[in-house]
Amino acid sequence: MPPATPRPRGPRRGPLLALALLSLVAGGGWTWWTEGHPRQERLLRVLVHDRLYDWFPAQMAPDDGWHGLRRRDPPAASPGAGSPVTPGTPPAARILLVHGLDEPGTIWDDLAPVLGAAGLEVWEFRYPNDQGIDRSADALASHWPDLPPGAPVVLIGHSMGGLVARDFVSRWRHPVGEGARVDGPAVAGVILVGTPNLGSEWARLRVWLELRDQFASAQGRRFSLFAALRDGTGEAKIDLRPGSDFLRALNARPWPAQVQTQAIEGRLLAPAPTLAAGLEAAAAETGSAALQHRLRAWWNGLGAGLGDGVVTLESARVPGGGAPVVVEAAHRALLLRLFPGDPRPPAIEPILETLRQWGLAGAPSGAQGGEQRWPQR
Repeated sequence: MPPATPRPRGPRRGPLLALALLSLVAGGGWTWWTEGHPRQERLLRVLVHDRLYDWFPAQMAPDDGWHGLRRRDPPAASPGAGSPVTPGTPPAARILLVHGLDEPGTIWDDLAPVLGAAGLEVWEFRYPNDQGIDRSADALASHWPDLPPGAPVVLIGHSMGGLVARDFVSRWRHPVGEGARVDGPAVAGVILVGTPNLGSEWARLRVWLELRDQFASAQGRRFSLFAALRDGTGEAKIDLRPGSDFLRALNARPWPAQVQTQAIEGRLLAPAPTLAAGLEAAAAETGSAALQHRLRAWWNGLGAGLGDGVVTLESARVPGGGAPVVVEAAHRALLLRLFPGDPRPPAIEPILETLRQWGLAGAPSGAQGGEQRWPQR
């Protein structure tokens, strides 16, 4: 009999399985440690970020044509292509737009033209947004003197950008009880759109937002292996967690009386008239006022807890601030159309109305009292 032909041996799976298991254990151990030690995790991430700047200064430099102040009117030809324009007659106010966490640069595409058409001078501030929020406020302070003088500035912050604005105003430009720590125009007001003033649990999913940021902005941004690290090493997601050191300090800091504020919140789940009527009818048939109250409270609590899908209604309210404006929209849909033919994003009209009431964009069209709900257009 001829000798048996040896069967080819497949790849050895043992080392691969061991490596996969080791990765899972390491990842699980890191997650377990970070959940219980957010302060130490933040210090470690800051240390890594600083060392990267020391070791690779050229690759980590944020001066890449993307970060910094950019003029949005007339509209820039492409993201990052705007450039400061020497103004003539100072406008009634300048608007400075401050984006949120891992924003690829499109969030202002619907709002900026509307503000420009209202006769306002529109600027945008882009910053390494994965770094600590206090560092982003420091970056804004370093650019603030570059804004033209002669008109007050209204900061409009979306999501985490509202926290950057609050930190900058209360710690740098108008700290209560002490002089300004930075020169430049005064701040007339701050409009917060979907801002997690009490934090957001969604910050734990920062890695997926980072992927969206890098892929979506590849056309308008110089890409490199250091692009993600240049934005930070994830310190912001720790600052955004409810009860973080940053949020406790920010919310305990007094707010300057001369700077007006307005919060605009999104709610995904609004009571449909037919469902609300059905709940009322079901409760009425039982003859129980207590059941009717519980059903109404359950439904309202469900919508409030969901908020805009990222920020709850409770978290979006400014501690110690005035009544918020509530619109029906998801987090990014507050300001940005999903498709070109969609209605105008529902947060835009309340922004314009707020500017009118502050005397910065024409005559006010009506007083604001209590919680407002604005229909989509």
